[in-house]
Amino acid sequence: MNLKRNFVAYRTIVHKEVTRMLRVWTQTLLPPIVTMTLYFVVFGKFIGSQVSDIDGFSYMQFIVPGLVMMSVVMNAFMHTVSSFYFAKFQKTLEEILVSPTPYWVVIAGYVTGGVVRSLLTGSLVLGVALFFTRIHFEHWLAVFLLALLAAMLFSLFGLINAVFAKSFDGVFIIPNFVLTPLTYLGGVFYSVKLLPEFWQSVSLWNPMVYIIGGFRYGMLGITDTDIRLAFGVLFLFVFSAFSFTWWLFRTGKGLRA
Repeated sequence: MNLKRNFVAYRTIVHKEVTRMLRVWTQTLLPPIVTMTLYFVVFGKFIGSQVSDIDGFSYMQFIVPGLVMMSVVMNAFMHTVSSFYFAKFQKTLEEILVSPTPYWVVIAGYVTGGVVRSLLTGSLVLGVALFFTRIHFEHWLAVFLLALLAAMLFSLFGLINAVFAKSFDGVFIIPNFVLTPLTYLGGVFYSVKLLPEFWQSVSLWNPMVYIIGGFRYGMLGITDTDIRLAFGVLFLFVFSAFSFTWWLFRTGKGLRA
């Protein structure tokens, strides 16, 4: 396929993914907004009013970057894992695999769908946060790039999960038992610097610490980790995840009977 045909195939997949998301917006966009609103009310207002400022910012301002990134991560993952698994379950994926569409185009199409949903949800969560506190942006470019890379990474993780999932239960194992604990322990609601030295060292093995820390740096200008390390971790994981996903498509593992 030439470049023009590749672009048509890519655009078609993206259009299908975005249309599907918007058609069921009450399931894809509304629940995260309601959930994050509850976080803002419970943790930001009720509990946050009893917590002292952190590095010159109110507790409500401090948790906004973490909650936005948590929304980006979870929605990117859930979009691709659910969409791709249903394509397998309904046997519509076979039509794509037997077409001359390059594997990287298929992967890029699904990932773009996950990125669109996650960034849209993250923007809506930011809008909700405006009702509770003043939003501060220290480094706009860092905010955008980190959100984009995180969305790409977890969209790829969602694809990988969908490839190996054998049932509907397999779709929810990773988000429930891996992503949620890593996110909650990644510094969304607290600064890693406040932990005892031993737990600080343990936390540094959690990649979400770098992602959330880097995003918080972009918004507030404060971070528990080196911003360069955050970008390095994301670039490395995105490249590795894409390479592994492409290999799964090329070998047909989990895709062909």
